[in-house]
Amino acid sequence: MKASRRPRNSPGFTLIEVVLALSIFALIGAVLYGAFSLSHSAVEKSQASYEANQKLRSFTDLLGSYIRSAHPYRPSAQDTTVFFDGQEEQLTFVSSISLAMGGRGMSKIRVAWEPAEEGEGAIQLEEEVPVRFNLSEDRDPGGLRNDVIIRERVKDFRFAYLDPKSEDERWEERWDGREKLALPRAVRLSYRDHNGKEIRWVFPVMMSVLAQ
Repeated sequence: MKASRRPRNSPGFTLIEVVLALSIFALIGAVLYGAFSLSHSAVEKSQASYEANQKLRSFTDLLGSYIRSAHPYRPSAQDTTVFFDGQEEQLTFVSSISLAMGGRGMSKIRVAWEPAEEGEGAIQLEEEVPVRFNLSEDRDPGGLRNDVIIRERVKDFRFAYLDPKSEDERWEERWDGREKLALPRAVRLSYRDHNGKEIRWVFPVMMSVLAQ
């Protein structure tokens, strides 16, 4: 008995056609996977950039609120000096707001940069309420004190202070309220982040601006 043969025009696929189809499907899958991977990576980068920008905005909003509300605090009614100690890498002053107290009352603010390894350091903000001075070292001042790291991995951190009495725009590296008897017109903050990008902010001191 002879075996029956399939007609040439009968339905079905040859081995070459099957291999070619599988190759095409594999190529399409690779292209789709690559596109999905790139899209996912772009979303992650966009999210990371958004979060970094939000943190930077929160940092500048917090620090700016304190500096703009700087108060020409005098230890006593007879004292003509103003408490404002501005240096290149740290700043201590009295603000007319206290975020720890819900925005009410004055607070003593200290912002400092402490470099660590490879010239990088953290920016630390300290708020103390109530405002007290001339306390003995062995006496507990009480009150409330909050410390927070508002920026990490910072390089070349510098403060500068705008002289309100200067006709031209003159920035000074230090500002001592005991000598100047006034607040600076503005405070400039500059630094480099861990990527080497230069960041610069200028915060006006409203009490000094309104006095001009």
